Amino acid sequence: MNREKKVPQAKARTVPSVLGWRFAFVLLSLAGVFTALVVRAAWLQVVEPDMLVSQGDMRSLRVEADTVMRGMITDRNGEELAISIPVEAIWADPKVVIERHASTDERRWYALADILQMTPAQLLDKIGDNPQRRFVYLQRQVNPAVVEYVKKLKVPGIYFRQESRRYYPAGEVTAQLIGFTNVDDVGVEGIEKRYDELLTGTAGRKVFRKDAKGREIEVLERAQAREPGNLQLSIDQRIQTVTYRELKKAVLSYGATSGSAVVVDVQTGEVLAMVNSPSFNPNNRGNTPTYLFRNRAITDTFEPGSTMKPLAVLSALEFGATSLDAHVDTNPGYIRVGGSWVRDGVNNKVLDLTGIIQRSSNVGVSKLVLSMSVEHVLSLYANMGLGVDTGLGLNGESSGMLSHRNRWSDHERATLSFGYGLSVTAAQLARVYATMANGGKSMPLTILKNNESFPAEQVLDAKYAAAMLEMMEANILPGGTATKGQVKGFRVGGKTGTARKAIAGGYGEDYVASFAGVGPISNPKIACVVVINEPAGDFYHGGEIAAPVFANIMGATLQLLNLTPDAASQPRVSALAGDRHAG
Repeated sequence: MNREKKVPQAKARTVPSVLGWRFAFVLLSLAGVFTALVVRAAWLQVVEPDMLVSQGDMRSLRVEADTVMRGMITDRNGEELAISIPVEAIWADPKVVIERHASTDERRWYALADILQMTPAQLLDKIGDNPQRRFVYLQRQVNPAVVEYVKKLKVPGIYFRQESRRYYPAGEVTAQLIGFTNVDDVGVEGIEKRYDELLTGTAGRKVFRKDAKGREIEVLERAQAREPGNLQLSIDQRIQTVTYRELKKAVLSYGATSGSAVVVDVQTGEVLAMVNSPSFNPNNRGNTPTYLFRNRAITDTFEPGSTMKPLAVLSALEFGATSLDAHVDTNPGYIRVGGSWVRDGVNNKVLDLTGIIQRSSNVGVSKLVLSMSVEHVLSLYANMGLGVDTGLGLNGESSGMLSHRNRWSDHERATLSFGYGLSVTAAQLARVYATMANGGKSMPLTILKNNESFPAEQVLDAKYAAAMLEMMEANILPGGTATKGQVKGFRVGGKTGTARKAIAGGYGEDYVASFAGVGPISNPKIACVVVINEPAGDFYHGGEIAAPVFANIMGATLQLLNLTPDAASQPRVSALAGDRHAG
């Protein structure tokens, strides 16, 4: 009997799900990551693309700039008064210094600190420990020898950049006039400040994109350089040097606190020299007191004293209070005016107008001024350029003080005639005397060389102006107060001034000695003013200490300008040829 074999029934197999949870998790994770990347990319490229752009620009954009040095300043003959020389600055990248541990190389680090005149600790402190700071100046306008030495040290993170430094060939001779620039080459004093915009150029600039190999592939921006302007002054460096030498000698000889001198071309108003003493070295200003930077010739005012007497006499002539052949009785050498006394040093008796100037008579000019309205005097003073700036346009220029008020006492009117109760600068006084020398034509002063003359204003009768020149010439001849102002071979004229300095409640014991004059008298070309402030010792009169300085400056100037000596010529005003004194 066949037995049927029983076949065991196989177990049913479980088929795994296609979307198992592991697989779903992976898909979701990948989808999330992809979504996040898409969102981040969209955010960076659409919503806030600036960061990526800036990062790309940092890697591909470059800027090139040309170096433009400051314009030159020259005198009227082309002599250099201020020039720029190329130098370098030393700077550090703190990030590179820190990352490359530059300070641990003691030999190089100590040598770098030593040449920069620092201790190693000071150098490290100056660079700092902030790697985000990428630029620190270590020293500006460095000597080329120092730069070469530092380059050879090869300290990581120490770099160099081109810049310029101002150099003044004339040094202290032109210091207050020219001024100087700061470490960033910006004018901060004098001519440098006044004409900073003209002297400063604009560097050319190119912004371009480069590829990975450093090749220029696109120029994005280009700006052309603007060349700086050069400045030609009216100053004659030869005359400037002589004027400074003579002024400095006088200031030192008489123990004065300071002095100023101005030389002007009377026909053009050009300033040929403007100096001050004491001065300073503009190329090395370390520890220089700031008050020495001041151009005293245009900033400091003083009561002009007897240098105003020619204007007082001219006022009387212009407004008909006297005539060229008039005489004034100054007996007995003093008068009482408004409860106070006006005195002469001696009794000059009866003087003509020339005698009043020659003897510097306070009584004489007081009587002339008291014989007319004070408005007439003030009007002429103002027309001559007092109480206003000179036209130089320099920073810090003072306009002095010329009061215009309704009430004047007789004593105030009298003192106005011999230079008290008003104040002037040396430059203003030079303009006044230039006007007298120019036939009564007033011109603004200029510090720039003129190719074209400014229009002149006739403020004095030419006849009276010529007569006053010869009156002032008599002042330096025997019998005058300024015999030390004579110039060999030339006819010159001028007026001394000696004024007490005002203090609170009156006048002190300090003086300002001055001399203002012109030459040559036969054909006036030059006006010169010398002011010596607070001379010490027994000599303090203008005729004693300022007149000799004037003589030396004027003599040298007339020779440098190659003018013909006129000592043999005759006075032009016949009315003055008779006796200078009567009685």
